[in-house]
Amino acid sequence: MANEQSNSANPNFNLKYRRKQSAEEMKHQVVTFVLMIFFTLIAFAAVAIEGISPWFIKPTLLLLAAVQVIFQLYYFMHMKHKGHGAITLFIFSGLLVGLITVLAFVTIVWL
Repeated sequence: MANEQSNSANPNFNLKYRRKQSAEEMKHQVVTFVLMIFFTLIAFAAVAIEGISPWFIKPTLLLLAAVQVIFQLYYFMHMKHKGHGAITLFIFSGLLVGLITVLAFVTIVWL
């Protein structure tokens, strides 16, 4: 005798809930993708316009790139979901080590 139990008394409810969650996840991914395309167009426009100072363009491009990295990690790499704690720790530890290395080399070269 097989014991077939589900998480819900009504299997159709569970299916509807998963479909709703999937549709919401897809909506978030599409909105994030559109925002990333928009940020990319802003970056191209900032570089293409001749009158903007390079001292303004460089930090703007770095800020837009950082925002896109966060979008990539949290929405497309699904790091906002539970169970990615160790992976998140490794990624941010690597980013910290890379940032410290770049900062050390810039300090050595420019000072």
